[in-house]
Amino acid sequence: MKHICFTGHRNIKINQDLAPHLEEILRKLIQEENAVEFYSGGAIGWDMLCAQTVLNLRNEFPHIRLNLILPCGNEEQTALWNATDKKLFMEILSDADSIEFTSDKYYNGCMKKRNQRLVELSDCCVCYYNIRNKFSGTGQTVRMAESKGVPIINLY
Repeated sequence: MKHICFTGHRNIKINQDLAPHLEEILRKLIQEENAVEFYSGGAIGWDMLCAQTVLNLRNEFPHIRLNLILPCGNEEQTALWNATDKKLFMEILSDADSIEFTSDKYYNGCMKKRNQRLVELSDCCVCYYNIRNKFSGTGQTVRMAESKGVPIINLY
């Protein structure tokens, strides 16, 4: 069974092709690679799009699971988010199959710890990564996955 993690930028260019392409990739991983476990870090942007896509695909593939790996408590993670993003996060949270917090409280480094955990759990990483942002958290996570030998599927 494959375990898939997601990493990507918070600001993504959602166009008419991105969401369907992501769904196509995930469907292929489920059908051809036996992907069952999907891990999202719960951030705005790519993480939420991936989580929503997995939840939608559960209608077709009820055996797949969405697991949230979160860096800190919900209130701290969403403290600076707008009401729309908070509402979407809470919907995803309520539909997730499991939730793991890598820290009780926010601290400098809790996002890195979350990213390490995502990679540790995964056999493949589906990302939205602009290489020009190589010093971002996404870049850091992609480098972690590469150093572990985890295949990367980049939809950027």
